[in-house]
Amino acid sequence: MARDTTDMTPIASVDDLVSYMRSGEKPAADFRIGTEHEKFGYYTSDLSPVPYEGERGIRRLLETMQRLTGWEPITDDGRIIGLAGGPGEGAISLEPGGQFELSGAPLASIHETCRESNAHLTQVRKAAGELGIAFLGIGSSPLWSLADTPIMPKSRYEIMRNYMPKVGTRGLDMMFRTSTIQVNLDFSSASDMAAKMRVGMRLQAVASALFANSPFTEGAPNGLVSWRSDVWSDVDNQRSGLLPFVFEPGFSYRDYVEWALDVPMYFVMRDGQYHQATDVTFRQFMDGALTGRIPNPEPTIGDWTNHLSTLFPDVRLKRFIEMRGADGGPWRGICALPAYWVGLLYDEGALAEVEALTRDFSFAEVAALRAAVPRTGLKTPFRDGTVLDVARKTVEIARRGLVSRNRLNEDGYDESIFLGPLEEIVARGTTAAEELVRLYETQWDRSMRRVFEQLTY
Repeated sequence: MARDTTDMTPIASVDDLVSYMRSGEKPAADFRIGTEHEKFGYYTSDLSPVPYEGERGIRRLLETMQRLTGWEPITDDGRIIGLAGGPGEGAISLEPGGQFELSGAPLASIHETCRESNAHLTQVRKAAGELGIAFLGIGSSPLWSLADTPIMPKSRYEIMRNYMPKVGTRGLDMMFRTSTIQVNLDFSSASDMAAKMRVGMRLQAVASALFANSPFTEGAPNGLVSWRSDVWSDVDNQRSGLLPFVFEPGFSYRDYVEWALDVPMYFVMRDGQYHQATDVTFRQFMDGALTGRIPNPEPTIGDWTNHLSTLFPDVRLKRFIEMRGADGGPWRGICALPAYWVGLLYDEGALAEVEALTRDFSFAEVAALRAAVPRTGLKTPFRDGTVLDVARKTVEIARRGLVSRNRLNEDGYDESIFLGPLEEIVARGTTAAEELVRLYETQWDRSMRRVFEQLTY
């Protein structure tokens, strides 16, 4: 998230929060695709991570990117921590360990998404190359320990860093040593939202297997295909993971709101200052729990928006839906992730088909997949087959959905061309992570530098 919100519209009741979620509804003709991707910066000379300060640090990189893009600097306590484009453009932000994120603009097609990502990476290579920096497309940092990893000077991250060890064992790893690709999608009605949330929850572990790309930790294979997904098993289970109520037939905006109200907050912003609020739920905030602790203690829509951004379920609902299960990866993966989910969810026929496929996937079955996929990936048993069987079927449905959408580029190709990496994976039957480890063990003489060379954008 590039910057926290300061909308001071007061909240009168829980109904206002439900209405806020519902206000995301839009006609299918106006659906857009927002793609986010994170990447790890490193110095090409010695493979070390890039700190914030210094002549060749992240601050200098952001300042160089600001000159290249003309985007507005985002600051925190006087320090540049991101860049915001104008209307219809995206934003650049920093994750806690210096992961460099593009939050893409809401675009009409995946062709546009790929052009956006390509333009961004071209600018990043130019700005970073001048500083001796390059960037990795992978789901977790393959070499550095937590102690090696720099800390970015963002106020919300300081609050999170202090709080995470109190509620789970892997929160700091999540913050500092993981990277993801995410797609944000629209919905047209309460029923459309519910259908997309249910399909997303039931298939998120399958997406994690398809995009598994984090097999190295601290310079050696870690025995997993998605270390990043495994980290999420114990970050903060009050605010992350699967949500059982989404699996219920009557799932609604209010169900999500009622859950979010009882999750502890991280902070409240007033006059540009972050006030720690980890001991208070949003419901308690609405009941006056912060009176006397912060200026203007009445909750606002901006507070609610910020709170929603600190919830981490596998599929997150705001005024759009976020698919959060994929590891970071190469440029083709940045295009393949939205292709997969848009193909499944933005075409009526495809959505009906994938709903039928997943309708009887129980919460217990999906939870078991979520626990097993980080280690066994596409080979994870499921019913009479494996996750690979489900992945193959869903990629086929996604292709039909994208063909049906018929969004063509200047050469006459529809968006299904972006499913190529996933079709290769299901044809091969092994994840990108397994291929990386195979190359590391057989052709690269166990060289971490070769891993970096392979994964650099």
